[in-house]
Amino acid sequence: MTTIRRFTCDDLFTFNDVNMDVLTETYNMHFYLQYMARWPEYYQLAEGPGGHTMGYIMGKAEGLGEKWHGHVTAVSVAPEFRRQQLAGKLMDLLEEVTDATHHGYFVDLFVRVSNAVAIGMYTKFGYSVYRRVLGYYSSEEDAFDMRKAMSRDVHKKSVVPLDRPIQPYELEYD
Repeated sequence: MTTIRRFTCDDLFTFNDVNMDVLTETYNMHFYLQYMARWPEYYQLAEGPGGHTMGYIMGKAEGLGEKWHGHVTAVSVAPEFRRQQLAGKLMDLLEEVTDATHHGYFVDLFVRVSNAVAIGMYTKFGYSVYRRVLGYYSSEEDAFDMRKAMSRDVHKKSVVPLDRPIQPYELEYD
């Protein structure tokens, strides 16, 4: 049985197995604590029997006007718990918070262009590529900015793809 609950400070000592995946971004302690303090509703942990950490999601609300949205900062599931629809459940929770609590226009996320498995998963969840961000990752790898419109974006304007790639400095940080 899986329980999904809010992430706590103590959980920072239990999620190393989840973060060991080469495609999972790992941040410093201050970064995790900042998200926990500012956007606790977006920071969820999936816990299995015996308190074993199965996966987590962290995100935030950002933007102004029609760019007000939820952002998936990280979603990761431990290898032994993949292909059990856990990532989908975590994403559903983040989307629900964005839609019902924050009334965002869309949810976005960044994914490495080489991560075909994740791109396929996000596509299955209803996300589409909005734009390519050149050299987004520290390894100079490009990212896809993928988006999914929420109910507030009735005409789905937030997910109409851009016709050119952008540089990281062109990203909107509100």
